[in-house]
Amino acid sequence: MGTQRLETDLLIIGGGTAGCYAAIIARRENPDQTVLVVDKAHIDRSGCLAGGMNAINAYINPGETVDSFVEYVRMDAMGILREDLVRSQAALFREVVETVEAMGLPIVKDADGRYSPRGRWNIKIHGESLKPILAREVRKSGADVLNRVVITNLIVKEGAVHGAYGFGLSDGTFYVISSRKTLVATGGASGLYRPNNEGLSRHKMWYSPFNTGAGYAIGIRAGAEMTSFEHRFIALRTKDTIAPTGTLALGFGAPQVNAKGEEFMKIRWAEAGGEGAPTPLRLEGPLREIAAGNGPCFMDTRHLTKGDLKRLYEAYLDMYPNTVLYWASNRIDLTSSPVEICGTEPYLVGGHCQAGYWVGVDRKTTLENLFAAGDVAGGAPYKFVSGCFAEGAIAARAAAREIRLESRKLRVPDPQEVARERARTFSWSAAQSTAETGRIRPDEAEARLQKIMDEYAGGIRTSYAMNEAGLLMARKKLEELSGDLPRIFAEDSHSLMLAHEVVDRVDVARVLVAHLLARKETRWPGFQTRQDFPGNDRRYEHFINSVVRNSGEIQIVHRSLEGAEIPWNEAVAPEGEQLLQGV
Repeated sequence: MGTQRLETDLLIIGGGTAGCYAAIIARRENPDQTVLVVDKAHIDRSGCLAGGMNAINAYINPGETVDSFVEYVRMDAMGILREDLVRSQAALFREVVETVEAMGLPIVKDADGRYSPRGRWNIKIHGESLKPILAREVRKSGADVLNRVVITNLIVKEGAVHGAYGFGLSDGTFYVISSRKTLVATGGASGLYRPNNEGLSRHKMWYSPFNTGAGYAIGIRAGAEMTSFEHRFIALRTKDTIAPTGTLALGFGAPQVNAKGEEFMKIRWAEAGGEGAPTPLRLEGPLREIAAGNGPCFMDTRHLTKGDLKRLYEAYLDMYPNTVLYWASNRIDLTSSPVEICGTEPYLVGGHCQAGYWVGVDRKTTLENLFAAGDVAGGAPYKFVSGCFAEGAIAARAAAREIRLESRKLRVPDPQEVARERARTFSWSAAQSTAETGRIRPDEAEARLQKIMDEYAGGIRTSYAMNEAGLLMARKKLEELSGDLPRIFAEDSHSLMLAHEVVDRVDVARVLVAHLLARKETRWPGFQTRQDFPGNDRRYEHFINSVVRNSGEIQIVHRSLEGAEIPWNEAVAPEGEQLLQGV
C-alpha cells in the first residue's frame, strides 16, 4: 500500500448531484483551472440519483415567483430557514434545469411545448438516466475523476482547508490530495437509526444507504460549524418498498386514508392545511391515527383507472422500478387495494430539511477554502435535485472566482501530519489493528449504533418521540461506543470502508443528539417531537448550531435567522440528569 500525492485547484468530494454539476460549472467558469472529483463509488451511478428521478421537485412554475417559493418553504420549514440561501438557489432553478435539459435530460412537456407541472413546484421528467448524463458531462468538461476512493479527513491548518486524505478501495493506495479550494458534496446521512427493513433487506430504505454522513463527519472533526441537525427528515413512504408517496399524491391525486376509509388529513388537520400541511405534519397525522387505533394508513388509489395505472407504473419505473415489480409479483391491483404507508427511520438531509454545514450565500463554510453544496449544506430546506444543482453552481462559481484572484500556492502537509492520518486510516485493518481481544466487526458496531439511536433518540420504536432522559442516555451510550471504536477490525479494503463509515456515523450521531437536547421545544412534530417540551416555544425561533472543539467537546451555538450569534445561558431540564444519576 503506497502513498500517492495529487494536486488540483478545486477538489470536489462526492460525485453525486451537486458534485457532478459543480465540476461541470467550474470547468465552464474557468477552463484553465484543474478540477478533481473524488467518489467512493463510481460517478455513473452513485448518490441519490443512482436509480433516477421522475420529477424535478423544486421549480418556479407559471404563476409562481421566487418570493412565493420562499414563503412556501418558510411555511413547510415551520418558520426556520435561511431566506438568503433559499432565495439564491430558487433564482437559479430555471437556469440549471434548462442546462441539464440541454445535456439530454428528457423533460415532459404539454402540447404548447411548456414544462408539464406536477403540483405547484414540480415538473415531470423521465430521469432514469439523469446520473449517467451528468457523469458523461463531467468527463466531457475535462475534469479529472477518481472513482472508488474513500475520503477519510480534510487537510487542515490553522482553520484553513488545503485538501483531503483518502484511500483506494481497489489497491489500498493512501492518497494525499492538495487543493486550493475544496467543495464537500457527499450528501446527507442514512444508517444512523435502525431501518424499517432489517437483515438482508436493511438497505431497502428511502435515502441512499451509501450516504453515510462522511461529508458531515470530516467537517465536524475539522471544526466546521454545523446547523439544524435536530431538523431530521422522516419520509412518509410506501410500506416495504419505501418508495416516495409524492408520486401518488401529487401525480395521481391519492389522499391519505385510515383503516376506516376516512381522509383524516382533511378531517382532523384541516387548519394545518390538510394534505397541503407542512411536511412534518403529513407524517404526524398518520402517526396519531395509528396511536388512536385507526391504523393502518394508506394512500387511496382506488379511484385510478387502468390508464392511470399505466402512467403510474411508468412514473415509478423512472425512479423506483422495484415498487412496480413488488406490486406485480404480489398481484396487487391498486384500483381495488390502497397502498399502505409508513414512516422511515430518521435521516439527516440538507435538501429536504436543513441539516448540514453553516454556509454563506456563496456556500462557503466557516473554514477557509472549504465550500459545501447539496444535501450536505445546511440552512436551506426544500432544495431537492434542482436546489442541489443550484448550490453546486453557486459554490463552483465562488471557488473559481477565488482561485482566479488568489496567488496562494498549494500547501503540502508535513510528513508527520501525513503519517498520523495514514496510521489512523489503516488502524482498523486486520493486519495493523493493535486490538488483540474483543474485536468488533463494522456491522456489529453499526447495529449497536442503530439500536442506541432507535431506542433513545427518537427512532421508529418510539414513534420518533424523545425526551431529555432518553437523549442523555443516548449521549452516554454513544460515548461508550466511541471508546470501543478502536476495536473494530477490517478484513479487506471493503470492510475498511465500512469501518470508516460507522466511525463517521458515530461522530455525526453525537452531534445530532447534542442538537436534539439543545432544542427544548417541539418545532417539527413528527420529525422532532419532544415529549417533555410538547409546545412550540418562541424562544427557539432561531437556529441551533454546533462546533466540535479540539478537546472533542460539542459546543452549541444559537444563531438568529439572519445568522447573528445569540447569547444563550439556559439551565434547563435537570430532571433528566437526575434520572441518570447512578445509572
